[in-house]
Amino acid sequence: MSKHRVSRRQFLNYTLTGVGGFMAAGMLMPMVRFAVDPVLKGEDAGDFIATPLKVADITNEPQKVNFTFTQKDAWYESEETGTAWVFKNEGGEIVALSPVCKHLGCVVDWNTDKKNPNMFFCPCHYGLYEKDGTNVPGTPPLAPLDVYPTKEKDGFLYVGKAEPRKGA
Repeated sequence: MSKHRVSRRQFLNYTLTGVGGFMAAGMLMPMVRFAVDPVLKGEDAGDFIATPLKVADITNEPQKVNFTFTQKDAWYESEETGTAWVFKNEGGEIVALSPVCKHLGCVVDWNTDKKNPNMFFCPCHYGLYEKDGTNVPGTPPLAPLDVYPTKEKDGFLYVGKAEPRKGA
């Protein structure tokens, strides 16, 4: 037998502290997992999204292409629609530009301003972009349009996540 005897009060204290600790851990673990789980999940950031546009149908004239993708916000998934202006440049390379104006996020259109033909035009604040997406000095946008990386697969155009233009 031990010389140090535990009193009833100490035994009750130890037991309640242990049980309380297990209960607290049981309540905190789901909360911690709820907060940390989305951070630990892998992301398919490098994935390309299929568009309905065939590469053979792409011309030198910019054309609007809509594509759908699944957007995941923590545990909620939704179907979103994206848009790109697609054309072939003088070198025959495919260019896909984001339609979002760099001034305040309005949507630009191709060749809709009669005063400035063959340019991207933002109707919100009369912003102008050249065909290659560079902003026209003296108009509201301070940066060029973002560019989608592109690739061809099975004859169709695939676009990646929009990136700011290099060197801008």
